Amino acid sequence: MQELRAVYGEDIGGSISGWDRIRFRGTVRWLASVRGLATFMSTHSILLKDFGRWVEQITGAVRAACSRQAQKMGIPTIYLRSSGVDKEALAHRIAQERGVKVGDICMFSVVEPCMAPQVRADRSIKKLDIQMGPRKCVWVYHYWNDPVVGFGHSRLQTWLPLSSTICINGRHWLERQLARQGIEYVKDGNCFPYVADLQRAQNCLDEQLNTDWPRLLQGLLERNCPGIGMMVGRQPLDYYWSADETEWASDVMFRSTEALERIFPSLLRYGLISAQSPTVMRFFGKNVREGCFRGQAPEEIVTELRKRYEGMRLKHWINRNSIKMYNKAGSILRLETTINSTRDFKVFRRPNDDPSRPASWQKMRKGVSDLHRRAQISQGCNRRYAEHLAAASITQTLYQTARDICEPTVKNGRRHRAINPWREDDFDTLQFLARGELAISGFRNQHLRAWLYPHIDSSDPLLARRTSAKVSRRIQLLRAHGLIKKISRTTRYSLTAKGRSVATAILAASSVDTKRLMELAA
Repeated sequence: MQELRAVYGEDIGGSISGWDRIRFRGTVRWLASVRGLATFMSTHSILLKDFGRWVEQITGAVRAACSRQAQKMGIPTIYLRSSGVDKEALAHRIAQERGVKVGDICMFSVVEPCMAPQVRADRSIKKLDIQMGPRKCVWVYHYWNDPVVGFGHSRLQTWLPLSSTICINGRHWLERQLARQGIEYVKDGNCFPYVADLQRAQNCLDEQLNTDWPRLLQGLLERNCPGIGMMVGRQPLDYYWSADETEWASDVMFRSTEALERIFPSLLRYGLISAQSPTVMRFFGKNVREGCFRGQAPEEIVTELRKRYEGMRLKHWINRNSIKMYNKAGSILRLETTINSTRDFKVFRRPNDDPSRPASWQKMRKGVSDLHRRAQISQGCNRRYAEHLAAASITQTLYQTARDICEPTVKNGRRHRAINPWREDDFDTLQFLARGELAISGFRNQHLRAWLYPHIDSSDPLLARRTSAKVSRRIQLLRAHGLIKKISRTTRYSLTAKGRSVATAILAASSVDTKRLMELAA
């Protein structure tokens, strides 16, 4: 978050980055596929005709074990008649009523959809067959306020394949860490408007990355249903743990609500009007050149501005992954990357099919073994988003910002004309400079040429040279006015602080109607 702190340093007290909400999924791989289940039943001499009775016995044993565990812990067990009940809010209310600060809170059982195996008759071959499909079964929820990870819950499917979901929150976890170390803090929901020692708080968040995830998650599941691994066969079954969804949040803490409210509308406006598809791709570290995607293009890129009960939220999606910005607790600007589809990213590891082969860049898995890499990618997304938003900083009036470029200038004894922001070609150039990906990777002559003259026939050498020369003169004009600078030992150019301010100011002003401008001026 250094770019934002460099721009708004007087208003920002500090920042922390780490896990927010993580949803883990536990799978018994031997039971989770038709082929695996058929092998398991054959190994344990279970006939297909006895499948229903066998599974019902397992379900009964699992539910009985959960009930005994609830009685042992002295917590209530409640059957919910509807799956639409807000279980987290209900658990918080029960914890408040029972005065539970640390420990187990309650258990819920509710009928919800699931994917489960079923044995059906295949009339074409006149035999019984195992099929995996949707059905409904009883799920058991266990809510707790753990002394290590804080508030969360586990969710267990009582029908085969006994899948499990565990949800924890890195900010609740951080609260436990701060309390153990005696660091003063103020917590509002799942964010911290004040922490006495931000560096130690960041160290605590970094420590979460070194967690032995299988051991932690298996322990939380066993608290819901002790001995779950021995419920099915003669040997204990291990769960494979993966992260279905992760949220990585960077909280920029402003010194006051007024300081954030003063700049937040401009951040929203700039993020909305400048976040074109290539720019959003850049946020996620994707390679975009000349406005074109390198490699496989995403199915969809969506940007949405929505009003929430806490404030406004700006969110950008690429397929099932997203990055968003919103204000929380009055004085916190939160940038948050959510990853659902890990296959869109890569990790440096050995291939699964041949561990003897050297490590290379492979598609990232959902397994917890790649969770550290997912944190690196998420932090990179937040950092690039913050760099992009830093360009929205304009503390001067439009007249003060754009006055210099509207006058001729002299550089190295040569006179250069003024830039007229409202002339079509000059406005198109400034619009090009305001694109977010330029602040990250810079641009070349060919990039500006493709933007200004998209219909020029590049197959005509003479026309291409003339167009390139025309763009070169325009680049000289931009350099003379100090809007861009050349990157040393390259043919690329990057925006200066003045260039970002001018382009952002002109773009923002051009997107507001005259009536709105008069209201703002008043």
